[in-house]
Formats: sequence, C-alpha cells, structure tokens
Amino acid sequence: MTTIEKTTSATARVGEDDDGTPLLEVRDLHVEFHTRDGVAKAVNGVNYSVRAGETLAVLGESGSGKSVTAQAIMGILDMPPGKIPQGQILFRGEDMLTMAGEERRKIRGRKIAMIFQDALSALNPVLSVGYQLGEMFRVHQGLSKKEAKAKAIELMDRVRIPAAKERVSDYPHQFSGGMRQRIMIAMAMALEPDLIIADEPTTALDVTVQAQVMDLLAELQREYHMGLILITHDLGVVADVADKIAVMYAGRIVETAPVHELYKRPAHPYTRGLLDSIPRLDRKGQELYAIKGLPPNLLKIPTGCAFNPRCPKAEDICRTDVPALVPVTEQDGTELPGRGSACHFWKETLHG
Repeated sequence: MTTIEKTTSATARVGEDDDGTPLLEVRDLHVEFHTRDGVAKAVNGVNYSVRAGETLAVLGESGSGKSVTAQAIMGILDMPPGKIPQGQILFRGEDMLTMAGEERRKIRGRKIAMIFQDALSALNPVLSVGYQLGEMFRVHQGLSKKEAKAKAIELMDRVRIPAAKERVSDYPHQFSGGMRQRIMIAMAMALEPDLIIADEPTTALDVTVQAQVMDLLAELQREYHMGLILITHDLGVVADVADKIAVMYAGRIVETAPVHELYKRPAHPYTRGLLDSIPRLDRKGQELYAIKGLPPNLLKIPTGCAFNPRCPKAEDICRTDVPALVPVTEQDGTELPGRGSACHFWKETLHG
C-alpha cells in the first residue's frame, strides 16, 4: 500500500467517526461458565468504549475477566461451557451479539482483529508464516497464492522482520519470541482493521523487546488511525501508550481514568495496590509491596465489594453492598472527566 493510500484510508476513518459514535461499545456485558462445581461468573456488567485512534488499556490480575471480555467481543468463546446471559457489544452502533454467524465472521479479522497472548501457540507449527499471513488475503480478498505470498512479504517488511523475502517460508519455531509477536501483529494488520485487541502482547518478552513491540503497535495505530484495546497486567507497559485505562477486578470495572491521571491519583484501593507493587528505583533495598491475599474464586465471589477481603480500607458496608462505578470529583465537587471509581470510600483514596 502506498503512503498516499494509507493517508487516504486513515482520513476516511476519521470522517466516519466525526459523529462521535465509538468504534466499539461494550454495555453491561455478563459472561459465565457452567461447570460441574457451579457457575463461574467471569464478567459481571462490564461497560467500556473505544474510538478511532484511541487506546484503551484494560488492567487487572489474572482471572479479572480481561481476556474473557475480549473473547466475547471477538466471538471466540467456547459456548458451552461459556454463556452470555446479557449485555451488548456494539461495533459502529450495531450489536454483534444479535448478528448472524456469517455476518459476524465478516467483521472478525476484517474490521476487528486480535493479537493473542502466546504467539507460538496461536501460530500453526506445521505451516510456514508466509502461508499463514497469506491466508488472510486468499480467504478475504480472493488473491492467488503468488499474490498472497507477495502481500505476506510486504507485511513482514512492515513489522521490521529482517530478510522477509528469505524468511517468508520459515516456520514459527524458527523465529525468536519477539519476531513471532511481530508476525502476530502483521497478521492482525493484514486487512487494515478498524480495531485491534492486543491480549498481553508482551508477555514472556524481555524488557527491550517489549518496548520495541509496543513502539511498533503505537506507530501502526497512528498510521492507520485504529482503535486499540490493550489487555495487560503490567502498568509499566501502558504508561506511554494508552489514552485511558479501565481497571478490572473479579469481572467488574472498578476504576476508569485518563492514563496520567490514574498514575498520579488512583481512586480505588486496588489500583493503588497495583501501582505500589511496581518496582521503583527510589525504593532500592526495600521489600517489594504486594497486595495481600489472592483474587477471588469466581464460583464464590465475596458479597459486597469483591475486593473487600484484601482491602486495607474495608468496612462493614464493603462486605454487604456492591459499590457502583460512580463519577469521581474534586473536593469542591468538580467532576473529573473520564474518571470513575467503584469504591464506597473513593474520596479517601483520591484525596487522602
């Protein structure tokens, strides 16, 4: 694709969103898994949105519901045992949960793409990376094998894989972890989707490679004016990439904020605990902070606020009443744009 074509494509997407409609809007989404031991409530009323050119980071420990929400958006949940009892997933205003299977498949890959956590598991070990990249063009655009191979080489060059022409016939195991992740990014970018969901894209990569992968994602997002949902448990990864953050715990969003506001002044004890757990140079020699206890069993989520057994600020109301996600304000009552907290005592956390 030429630079002019890329620029034209991006400009068209800006125009498509001038009415303020989000690319993607998740409304009151619930996902549960029916097991022999009972019903695991993995997602419990999640609401978030992302617009063209915007990056939403979804943070939380393992088991918080981040990836399950993404799988529900992509329509790749195993059903059964998974079930979506209620909620909406609106892509450009249309609810994907009510679409016919064929209609939704046209969106998946072409309009919404996903970068999976473990590239080695996501890639087919017995097919060359060139064949797997080319499949997107053969299936969705009807290109010949030769044309699809040429497109695969272009993509590998675009994500800076050295000697792409010579390596297009190599297999996944012949690439390093960082190079495999670049191949996954290339696969997601193949059809220039409007939205990419990146599920822990830097897991198991060293710090230098993590930075390279995140820089590449950010560059491609700016170039194509895509929306990006970045799922991670690492607050350090998203600091320079995200526009806004949603923090999840036990299947709920417990805090939302613009990225720099959240780092400066968290409004939920769980978020503060995550921030305090980040190693810092000015605490050299000190013991690392860790949030006490473990994430809850989703078969038996605690009553009231799910975080109450681990929260240093928990009081009786926290053990009985589920806190709603409410707007966060300054002490004088001025509402802070984009900020919300699901904590009975958010004022003490924010202003204390």
